[in-house]
Amino acid sequence: MTAVVRACGETANADLGGEAHGHAIRRVRDVGSDVFLISALVDMYAKCGLVGHAERVFRLVLRANDGGDDVVLWTAMLNAYGRHGQCKEVIQTYDQMVAFGVRPDDLAILAVLSACQHAGEVAKGLRYFESMRAEYGLVPTPEHYGCVVNMLCRAGEVARAWEIATREECGGNIGVSTWGALLSACCDCRNVELGRLAARKAIELEPRNAGIYVELSNLYASAGLWEEINKLREVMKDRGFEKDVGSTWVEQNS
Repeated sequence: MTAVVRACGETANADLGGEAHGHAIRRVRDVGSDVFLISALVDMYAKCGLVGHAERVFRLVLRANDGGDDVVLWTAMLNAYGRHGQCKEVIQTYDQMVAFGVRPDDLAILAVLSACQHAGEVAKGLRYFESMRAEYGLVPTPEHYGCVVNMLCRAGEVARAWEIATREECGGNIGVSTWGALLSACCDCRNVELGRLAARKAIELEPRNAGIYVELSNLYASAGLWEEINKLREVMKDRGFEKDVGSTWVEQNS
């Protein structure tokens, strides 16, 4: 039954998903205790755009089980809210989960970090991030670091984001998307020095990523560094890129 519900979610088939839900209630003994089925129902309704239905399923199980003690169910609800941009609800639900004594895992923390990133809740986001090791003994993944760096960049705290990125890059925790976020933030605040360094880090990881060169060119343009732009264009030509009519850089066919 869980597989059927998941398939309904992947195809966003709310009608069939609702029928599967009804069938589960009628046929599955003590359906509320099957955390994987309930989590699949929450996920299915969210993917079908019915976050209210997802919330009702979640709350019913919480009431029936005195708060619920399985992080899988809580994470499903966190992701349901996150899918619909309800960042405040993600943060509130995460705090409620911890208050109930449910120990978060790396996926639950990733969900709340993503919410903090989009909501601009920097202080809360950093607190959740720091709790991973200090309180729960969890090792942050590149995705966690990416969320934190992006969150700081969005808040204009580029220097702090740079500090975290450079501290963690040796462990393989910082990917090209994170360096790209730093570069983009440097464009916004016209920080040429850090932007150039971020671009260099990104190019070391993906030398054929044309978007990095374009963003670096935009940074130089915002600072009026036309000579640097000309040098960058020469580098791109040497590496097999050409500029098209849409003013984006594309790789030439070899």
